Amino acid sequence: MADEKMRLIRARNGKRATFKRQCLHQKKKLDDVWRRPRGIQSKQRMQKWAKGRLPKPGFGGPAAVRGFHPSGYEEVLVFTPADLEGLNPETHAVRVAATVGNRKREVIQDKALELGLKVFNLKDASGQAAAEEPEVVEEDVEEEVASDE
Repeated sequence: MADEKMRLIRARNGKRATFKRQCLHQKKKLDDVWRRPRGIQSKQRMQKWAKGRLPKPGFGGPAAVRGFHPSGYEEVLVFTPADLEGLNPETHAVRVAATVGNRKREVIQDKALELGLKVFNLKDASGQAAAEEPEVVEEDVEEEVASDE
């Protein structure tokens, strides 16, 4: 089952269609994200040749792996440490929500790692670790200078 799932994910990623936003090449400020053409005289909306394809049924990936992360895990968005309960480390992986602060993020990450879950957006949330690093570097420099003399 796992081999079949990974094969389907690789096949899905290999033939993924790219749809371009209308007038993307004309305006620098437009993001490269799909937006449906809505203009009354839009050539792309009318599906004229060479004006860009529109998403239609048939472009989707296999239903068995729809919504899966390319690594093969099913992605779960986590807001609180209680959201980690009942997740299977073999099939689920965690993404900590962007609105979660550093204090709660650290608790969530520690608990997820204890449960054996993979965290996609792992981040050093402790403020102390950043403060300790320069001190260690300074001590190493002093030791090297003493050994050179």
